Amino acid sequence: MIPKHQLELTVRDYECDLQGIVNNAVYLNYLEHARHTYLLERNIDFAKLHTEGVDLVVHRIEIDYKQSLTSGDRFQITSSMRREGHLRVIFDQEIVRLPDMKPVVKAKVTGVGVRNGRPMRVSDIAGFQELD
Repeated sequence: MIPKHQLELTVRDYECDLQGIVNNAVYLNYLEHARHTYLLERNIDFAKLHTEGVDLVVHRIEIDYKQSLTSGDRFQITSSMRREGHLRVIFDQEIVRLPDMKPVVKAKVTGVGVRNGRPMRVSDIAGFQELD
């Protein structure tokens, strides 16, 4: 089993909308940053893969907003990944507010690998073999 990844961040003022809460689209940035950090810690480098003609792309995002964050809130993003079929990798991600651990966001992000624009088996991407 691949261990979960955790990342702590703090809400910056400019990420909030007129209501004083984090804009819903900003959560997608938080989740993406956590996925990239997770993959880099596993020695999966997007830039290197791209030079080899391989890209990891988001196919679908399902997100449930539970509670809003506001400026200055500290929060933690937990990410794990698993394979679904031969072509998909699933990132299960959660954001909780710190220190009270109140749920903020729960997301399922489906990604696929493509080589030169064509779908490829996830297990053929270096670093993803453990998902088999």
